[in-house]
Amino acid sequence: MIELTGWEPLGISVDWAAIEGELGIPLPADYKELYEAFGGGVFSDAVCFLGHDEGRAFDFLSQWRVWLSVDQDSELGSVSAVDPYAIYAPGSKGLVPWGSTERADGYFWLIDAERPGDYPVLARPEDGEWCRYDMSTYEFLYRVLADADFQPFGIAQYDLGTTFKPGSGDPFDGRPL
Repeated sequence: MIELTGWEPLGISVDWAAIEGELGIPLPADYKELYEAFGGGVFSDAVCFLGHDEGRAFDFLSQWRVWLSVDQDSELGSVSAVDPYAIYAPGSKGLVPWGSTERADGYFWLIDAERPGDYPVLARPEDGEWCRYDMSTYEFLYRVLADADFQPFGIAQYDLGTTFKPGSGDPFDGRPL
């Protein structure tokens, strides 16, 4: 991803013990490398990556907390934005968001506290069916950006370039991306 985007790694210092302690499970190693190198922001003006951000819009933990609070809000009934799944709560099985697109595609890991180390990517295009990918976060993101045939998620055919812009501020007001 560094070579693809021409990005200079930030080398963000991360307290992984605190983040993973809150989640109750370790995160994928390749995601941690991406997080430390890029922080949060937007690839190719289209793909939002949740990492570390001063605001909440691109901050991984902030977004997960918002998704979880909405998913567990009893006033909303049993409806889930990630139906037929649920958002991961510590010690359970569910989805953890790590990215999205301007077209409202959502990128998640399916995490099962009983199976640490197994992180399939689940992605859903706007108004579409869930797609499961048994590949790393890095490979999925790379294919989205560079493989025009990676449908329905590949964006390379739109010739947007492969850039990265760090996130800043809180343009989404803490709402899930």
